[in-house]
Amino acid sequence: MPLIETNRLVIREFTMEDLSDLHEILGDAETMKYSEPPYDPAKTQAFLRSFCIDRHGALAAWEKRAQKVIGYILFSGAQSGVYEMGWFFNRSFWRQGYACEACKAVIEYAFQDRNANKIFAETIDGVKSIGLMRKLGMTQEGIQRSQVRGPDGHWADLYLYGLLREQWEKLH
Repeated sequence: MPLIETNRLVIREFTMEDLSDLHEILGDAETMKYSEPPYDPAKTQAFLRSFCIDRHGALAAWEKRAQKVIGYILFSGAQSGVYEMGWFFNRSFWRQGYACEACKAVIEYAFQDRNANKIFAETIDGVKSIGLMRKLGMTQEGIQRSQVRGPDGHWADLYLYGLLREQWEKLH
């Protein structure tokens, strides 16, 4: 059942039927470049069941025309009124505005339907992810220098971005 619908997407809870589509995303090395090593099928299945379905930690972005899940959107309550967001999209659908469309819709849902006070995101990707965060209205809240190890094993800076309700309301 859809939570949110946009022109091209249905954003909904994950189901076990999404396993193949989710593995296309999480199993791709380029997609996972700034996160962790690509998932094997067993890890994708365990993650889908335990985190996405049982814990309701993420939402699926289902593309209407392709009739498949093309995006994973982390949407997890960190504490009351505060939600963490993140995203991975199928590489075949990059640079077509899907991540922005989906994330804008989830942000609107968070503030309007979930009464969120803040949405935050973090990344070690200092280019593409930060660009989208800014496009979504998020502002930089800090940089934790050499905070995490990147996929190459080297220490990487962790960029922290957030969007407060009052900022979002000014944009709308």
